[in-house]
Amino acid sequence: MINKELQEQNEKVASKDDFPINWIDRVSLFLSHTIKYLIPVIVIVMMYEIFMRYVLFKPTLWANELCLWLAGVCYLVGGIYATRLRSHIRIVLLYDWVERPTQRIFDLISTIIIVVFAAAVIYGGWEDAYRSFTTWERFATYWDPPIPATMKPLTLLCVFLIALQSVNNLIIDWRNPKEKQYDPSKELK
Repeated sequence: MINKELQEQNEKVASKDDFPINWIDRVSLFLSHTIKYLIPVIVIVMMYEIFMRYVLFKPTLWANELCLWLAGVCYLVGGIYATRLRSHIRIVLLYDWVERPTQRIFDLISTIIIVVFAAAVIYGGWEDAYRSFTTWERFATYWDPPIPATMKPLTLLCVFLIALQSVNNLIIDWRNPKEKQYDPSKELK
């Protein structure tokens, strides 16, 4: 009984050492675990719209746009979480075939590409995002929500956080002698 408890504690300690949680991970986890509550809100709003449209024959003017707005936020923040989970696209046929030193080179190259891409997106989108936010640009519909004013800056912020999380993952994974698969269920314990 005691040996089993000690073994479970050792497994927990080992799993935390494999993927230590630093401030970058905490920001990613906070955002993703907070934003996930928008998904039930989207479902409730869509159910309301279906009821109003097909039962009462009084469709809303705002439900579709609100759902698009919230789903866009979930999509952007989901990119940060997917990066943290290391569930991004990778050509595993080649990656799994090579030795760990070559895998590290592949990881370095992909991280450099992500950082350069993020820098280009932020550089190219900064002026438009700033203008949209400071003028509180709206969606130009009847409901007229400030979707551009919020989504353009959020896009830049999420791209920056994805690049930051990618660098963080590279640093953590670089130290491991073998690439380890991340188990998100361990966060819940």
